[in-house]
Amino acid sequence: MGEAWTPLILRDVVFGLCKFDEIQRDLGIATNVLADRLGTLVEHGLLSREPYQQKPLRYRYELTDKGAELLPVLLSLMRWGDRWTAEPEGPPVTIVHRRCGQPTEPIMVCSACKGPVHAGEVSARTGPGARRGPGANLLSGWLTAPGRPAVRETAPPPRITSVGRFPNG
Repeated sequence: MGEAWTPLILRDVVFGLCKFDEIQRDLGIATNVLADRLGTLVEHGLLSREPYQQKPLRYRYELTDKGAELLPVLLSLMRWGDRWTAEPEGPPVTIVHRRCGQPTEPIMVCSACKGPVHAGEVSARTGPGARRGPGANLLSGWLTAPGRPAVRETAPPPRITSVGRFPNG
């Protein structure tokens, strides 16, 4: 997802553009760059590639289950862009929920209580794969109590400020 074309390619596939020429025409991306990005997405299991024509050989790209799980991320990125970078006329695309036919926006809710999740209402705890090292500074309070789950479970989360995350202190 870290490459600029990747979310745009995945977005096109989500919305039904699944042939190389369709994606290339929509994005205006160089064919060699598109071929490389599609190959990477297939290699990492986000897209599958199936032939739809033999002469010349051409492929159709479809989301895998792994790729489909990125839909909330893609829709959230679209919503963010629509809110902060759209032209005065409004966003270029409206997302429609097929089941009810109404425009919709992605929202994040807690899987337990179904309440909305906002930046000031989340924290982190160590998971079963937590390790010391790069990227673990956020969890320093929890990682300092190995073998003492009661301390890890009750440690306060880092506080969020206007300039980033800092441990409570």
